[in-house]
Amino acid sequence: MLLAALRQQVLRANQEIARRGLAPHTFGNASGIDRSGSEPLVVIKPSGVDYASLTPGDLVVTNLDGKIVEGSLRPSSDLDTHTFLYREFPQIGGVVHTHSEFATSWAQACRPIPCLGTTHADYFHGPVPVTEPLTAEEVSQGYVRNTGAVIVRHFRAEGLDPVAVPGVLVAGHAPFAWGATTAEAVEHADVLEYIARLAFRTVLLRAGTASALSDFAIPLHVSEHHYQRKHGPKATYGQG
Repeated sequence: MLLAALRQQVLRANQEIARRGLAPHTFGNASGIDRSGSEPLVVIKPSGVDYASLTPGDLVVTNLDGKIVEGSLRPSSDLDTHTFLYREFPQIGGVVHTHSEFATSWAQACRPIPCLGTTHADYFHGPVPVTEPLTAEEVSQGYVRNTGAVIVRHFRAEGLDPVAVPGVLVAGHAPFAWGATTAEAVEHADVLEYIARLAFRTVLLRAGTASALSDFAIPLHVSEHHYQRKHGPKATYGQG
């Protein structure tokens, strides 16, 4: 069986997004990539299979063109988004897509999540971005692939670093998150949902006190300090 260790990691990631309530029913998927060989290979959840019944052998191995290399089941319907992100963001090693409640609410509202507190600043270097909606042509000519394209286009247009901003809200759809590993992608998806929930409640509590969401943001010098203490060249958070 190809990529046995990566299969175990991807299996755990898919089980974990279900356990954490980030993907009700089968509304989500996790994948990982192995870039060590002559051809990068992706391991991803099969489409529509319940998380509790998944086994390592159920997972599907594809190349970056989406061609199945090993597996008897159909890969996730979001495969082309995952492979697009792996091609365009070579720094990442895992991708997670969920329909978690609060992050999806912000995505459906087509609103970025401003940095309202230090919890956010510890993980995202700036707001959690939201993409532009896909055009009718993009939907008809490759919806899943173009979901990846609209994410990458937004990051390029805004000069965003996918390592510093490890997730995004796809307008009208739901969040995607990523990381150096599949486990880190799960952590970022979980943190993104927590940030979205905090932000929603913060906006409710401060209703009527500001004219725009950006007015609620913490001072830049505070958010920058928190991000840099965890991710900067002189980071002091954790055990190094």
